Amino acid sequence: MKTKTVVGLGEVLWDIFPEGKKLGGAPANFAYHVAQLGLDGIVVSAIGNDELGDEIIACFEDKGLPHMLENSSCPTGTVQVSINERGVPQYTIEKGVAWDNIRYNETLKALANRTDCVCFGSLAQRNSVSRNTIEQFLNDMPIGSYKVFDINLRQHFYTKEQIGKSFSLCNILKLNDEELDKVCNMFDIMGTSLQQCQTLLTTYGWKMLILTCGEMGSYIITSNDIAFLETPKVKVVDTVGAGDSFTAAFCTLLLKGEPVRKAHRRAVDVSAYVCTQAGAMPVLPNHLK
Repeated sequence: MKTKTVVGLGEVLWDIFPEGKKLGGAPANFAYHVAQLGLDGIVVSAIGNDELGDEIIACFEDKGLPHMLENSSCPTGTVQVSINERGVPQYTIEKGVAWDNIRYNETLKALANRTDCVCFGSLAQRNSVSRNTIEQFLNDMPIGSYKVFDINLRQHFYTKEQIGKSFSLCNILKLNDEELDKVCNMFDIMGTSLQQCQTLLTTYGWKMLILTCGEMGSYIITSNDIAFLETPKVKVVDTVGAGDSFTAAFCTLLLKGEPVRKAHRRAVDVSAYVCTQAGAMPVLPNHLK
């Protein structure tokens, strides 16, 4: 059986913590965990012709993670990260960096034509170059593939128009409770959180909507079912990348043919483990793979 191809498309960068830098960017985190879980995870992004870019390539190669990283005249992306007392990260994201300028080409088109699942967010769409590449990639994917919009609202780098366009391009939406509030305020959607989710699902005709609520649990909502799981109680080191690992585990098990509820259970367990580790890309223990 052909191994499924899963792409993390968008930003790749260095998260700069007080104690040093760690490789990051939601699409890279997603692809890394997909690869750990047994599918062909690929990162698609851009880096600068600089030392930080060279270090990203070396890091991916050390992790055995395939990548398509365009060389850009702009610098490699960095994000200043501070962690509050609850382990929740706060971000200051640099502008005018390499991943703002991912250009579409024949190589990316060929990849899109064989991609079974892609995960993309709003941040990499802040610049028209990468935004157009993401749209073209999604349009060139096979019929029936998963197009996951893990919304990841960051700072002020999004607009209602851009979010609405992404809603029309995806067939799975992943967001957290804070992002749901922002989206529903943006689109004037009323009701309880679950009612709002069902309105979004019906309006855009997605396969499903994934809502994570931190310590309060998570929901998988489809047209005929709502599944809820509590969040395990763990000692949190930081939550960087936990949501990306959730999405990766969930999508991987779906692609392996597992039912939604089993995929949900694995996603919860993987993301809880990532919260107990420093940084977004810890090695998963065997029982979670």
